[in-house]
Amino acid sequence: MPGRYRRLVLTVLLGCGFIAAAEAAPAAAPIAWTTQWGPAIFAQAAREHRFVLLDLHAVWCHWCHVMDDETYSNARVRSLVGKRYLAVSVDADSDPGLTSRYGEWGWPATIVLAPDGTEIVKRRGFIPAPQMASLLQAIIDDPTPGPSVAHAVPSGVAGPGRLGHHALEAFMVTYVDLYDEEHAGWGTIHKFIDAPAMELAFELADAGDKKAVERARRTLDANLNLIDPVWGGVYQYSDAVDWHSPHFEKLLEVQADDLRLYSEAYARWGEPKYLHAAESIRRYLAEFLTSPDGAFYVSQDADLSVEQPGKAFYALDDAARRAHGVPRVDAHAYSRENGWAIRALCRFHDVTGERGVLTDAIRAAQWVLAHRALEGGGFRHDDSDRGGPFLDDSIAMGEAFLALYRSTGERGWLNEAESALGFIAGHLRDPTAGFIAAPVPAGARGVFREPVRAIDQNAALVRLANLLYRYTGDKAFRQAALHAVKVLARTSPESGALHADILLANRELAAAPTHVTIVGAKSDPGAQALHSAALKVPATYLQVDWWDRSEGPLPNRAIQYPLLPVAAAFACSENACSTPVYEADRVVNAVLASRDAD
Repeated sequence: MPGRYRRLVLTVLLGCGFIAAAEAAPAAAPIAWTTQWGPAIFAQAAREHRFVLLDLHAVWCHWCHVMDDETYSNARVRSLVGKRYLAVSVDADSDPGLTSRYGEWGWPATIVLAPDGTEIVKRRGFIPAPQMASLLQAIIDDPTPGPSVAHAVPSGVAGPGRLGHHALEAFMVTYVDLYDEEHAGWGTIHKFIDAPAMELAFELADAGDKKAVERARRTLDANLNLIDPVWGGVYQYSDAVDWHSPHFEKLLEVQADDLRLYSEAYARWGEPKYLHAAESIRRYLAEFLTSPDGAFYVSQDADLSVEQPGKAFYALDDAARRAHGVPRVDAHAYSRENGWAIRALCRFHDVTGERGVLTDAIRAAQWVLAHRALEGGGFRHDDSDRGGPFLDDSIAMGEAFLALYRSTGERGWLNEAESALGFIAGHLRDPTAGFIAAPVPAGARGVFREPVRAIDQNAALVRLANLLYRYTGDKAFRQAALHAVKVLARTSPESGALHADILLANRELAAAPTHVTIVGAKSDPGAQALHSAALKVPATYLQVDWWDRSEGPLPNRAIQYPLLPVAAAFACSENACSTPVYEADRVVNAVLASRDAD
């Protein structure tokens, strides 16, 4: 998810602390960038005997701006590009298909391709002008693909139907080993909360793992250093292990992940600092990343300007900041980002009971349905998409709808989630294994003839489809989850990469969620209080149903409860269910007791 930027290895090499001056070169015309990406660019490259230079960047990315200012303005670089290259500039946030393919390279990503679509070079991070000039000339002299592409794993390879025991053990060993015992957090260079790693820590903690509790709380505490004390919101990450060297861009993805995770932490431990963190993020979202019509924007830049970089700007108080101006907000409203925000707001509402937050989540969902919906249940990314439909958008909205169903008990939201997954199954299912990030465009060449099946997206699909199966009993959703697992099963644990998302998908596929059902009319204050209490249950893998008999049976008709004279809650886990609970303040204890009975 955009491949989840921060989950990727963020060790971008930025040189030795200085940039050597390029040799003097005659003036050259500015690079004739195009934003038109697709098969036509390769046809043009073949006609004109040129290579394709793809610059993938993000509007919030500091080093992307530096590369524009210092590398692509260099006369020698301009001259070489003008002679033998077609230069394509793409905002990575706008194209989940390219992000799924190249997200591991970080931003900026520089990919050079032959006219037949063969990759020649893939580079991540800032490239100083002398290095870029040398690279461009070397490709002209010898366009043989280099080592950066020689060992790419074909995206069409699929593993067995299920994850093996030994692979799962190895993934867990890596998960534990990658935790930084000295500074907290998973990873040894860049510091941020990896959302799947934290969710797994919560699940392990809920199962009684005291070490997981320690890992989770130390990381959550350290990450408080990345929350803006003035405007709220979370900076993307710290590039030093002490958590005190933030990169100041604020991505909606980061806000959504951290809002949801601090809400989960508050549900478990009741610490005011976690509630304060969640409230701070929520306040930032409302003030800076919400459009007048209720949709959510993508990001806010790290820097106000070259003269006013983030480190100086964000050290100021509110009045001083506003006197200088406000860093640019990317005002696109993508389905994917809105889905992430809706899901996070729902969990914040569930834990705090703040009705206005749920109103905002519903408003955003209604906006997406009105402005981004595709026929059949899927979603466009933007007003219009270059490719697509993209898997990321429909997964994110499916997760959002399922969160809204849990938070409201309204069947319409569950129906929307089912439609989103039905669209995915109908349009993005690969016949051999898993689900593809985007369809292959007509006329695609080279590597672009092979669809991408991203691990993180298929892990998210497993979790979404499995939970929908639990809610509805529809075996087609279970089959979709098992089909996505085939992609996860091909992932080698020998890479040493963090794959908490695979561990989460496997755990949830193998067990029933914590399940609370409210039996009573939705107009009944007693049933309303029980539902509110059920939403506060500390569980990341949580199913909450509300059976009002006037609406017919529960969505999963295999689940039945007795009709009672007063509203009641039933708490179930894998192997046990509680007796009816009539008091709202006893719901959480009933859930914990049912867990202990397993």
